[in-house]
Amino acid sequence: MSNIPADLQYTKEHVWVKVEGNIVVMGITDYAQDQLGDIIFVDLPETDEEISIGDVFTEFESSRMTYEVLSPLSGKIVASNEELDYSPELINEDAYANWIIKVILSDDTELDDLLSSEEYKACIDE
Repeated sequence: MSNIPADLQYTKEHVWVKVEGNIVVMGITDYAQDQLGDIIFVDLPETDEEISIGDVFTEFESSRMTYEVLSPLSGKIVASNEELDYSPELINEDAYANWIIKVILSDDTELDDLLSSEEYKACIDE
């Protein structure tokens, strides 16, 4: 059973989102890291890069596959979790503590399209 914190929002593509003022923190869910297996590399985006909904903002390589992560929101990347450059396995250890990027949203109405924890749980239980 995957861990799905109630205080986060989610996408069907297994991205979690946490709103902290005007900054949005994003990572992949516990379910996604479990499906990937042992993560061996994370390709982090540059800070100050603009992203739009549907853009690939990072790519994971794992023991099982390569996985492109799509952005559920638009904005400017203000931070990438550089710890993942040296220790990508941190995502396997705790997918929610080890965020990938922080973004200043360009349109906060995009948050309305994200899933609640209950909706995300129903999505992965299908």
